[in-house]
Amino acid sequence: MKIYISTDMEGIAGIVLPEQLRRGTPEYAEARLLLVREANAAVEGALAAGADEIIVFDGHGTGFNFPPEEMHPAARWVHGAHYWPRFPFLEGSAGMILLGYHAMAGTLGAVRDHTMSSASWQELRINGRPSGEIALDAAIAGELGVPVIMVSGDDKACAEASAFLGDVVTAEVKQGIARHAALTLAPTRARELVRERAEEAVRRAAGRHPYRVDRPVTLELTYTGTDSADVRFYDGHTVERASGRTIVVRGEDMIAAVRRLLGR
Repeated sequence: MKIYISTDMEGIAGIVLPEQLRRGTPEYAEARLLLVREANAAVEGALAAGADEIIVFDGHGTGFNFPPEEMHPAARWVHGAHYWPRFPFLEGSAGMILLGYHAMAGTLGAVRDHTMSSASWQELRINGRPSGEIALDAAIAGELGVPVIMVSGDDKACAEASAFLGDVVTAEVKQGIARHAALTLAPTRARELVRERAEEAVRRAAGRHPYRVDRPVTLELTYTGTDSADVRFYDGHTVERASGRTIVVRGEDMIAAVRRLLGR
C-alpha cells in the first residue's frame, strides 16, 4: 500500500513566526527540524498501519526544508526545486496526507493564513467557492483518483479540511490565536498525535473517496495588486481578466486548470 505525504511548514506545532519560515535564520534552522520530525511521525504511523511504500513531498517554499540526515529511512523523499507536476509520483497512492497545512487567506484567528502566496494572492475560488490549499491539493489528488485521508495543522485548518472533505481524519497540533500566535502542543506530544492519527487514517484509507470538483473547472484568482494581473497572458477563453485584480482560468479538469493558473 502506497501512501503519499505532502508537507507544508505553517501548520507544524511550534511554528508561528515569519522568521521560522525564512531560510538563513536561527529560527528556521530549528523549524525545519520540527517539520521533518513531525513528518517522520506520520511515516511511522503509516508503517504501523501496513503501508509498504511511503513518499514524503516537501511542499514549502524552496522545496528544500528537510535536513537530509533526519529523513526517516523507511520513506522516500521528494525535495528540491520542482514545478510540475505539483505532486511527483502521487499516482497509484492509496491515500494522501496533508501534513502541516494552514487555513486559506483571510481566515480569522488562523496561523499564517494564506493561499499559495501571502504576497500576491488574496482569494482563490474553485467553481465559485472560496478555497485554500487544502481544497486545491485535495482536488488535484482527486483527479488522479487519490483520496486525502488526513490533514494536520491548527484548528482552523482542521475545520477547513472537515468542511471540504467530510469525515477526514485530522490532527490539531495547535489552536490559532492570531496570524503569528497560537496555543501549541509541545512538539513531542504533537508527534505522538500525528503518529496516532496517521495510523488511523491509513487503516481507514480503503473507505475514503477522492475529492472531486465538477468539470469543466473554473478558477477565479484575485490578486492583492493589479501588477500581478498585468503580467499574465490572456487568450479571452481559457484565461481572462475579469477586473483589475481578478483573473478567470478555465480547464477541462482540475489539473488542466491549475496548470494554466500557475503558468506551467
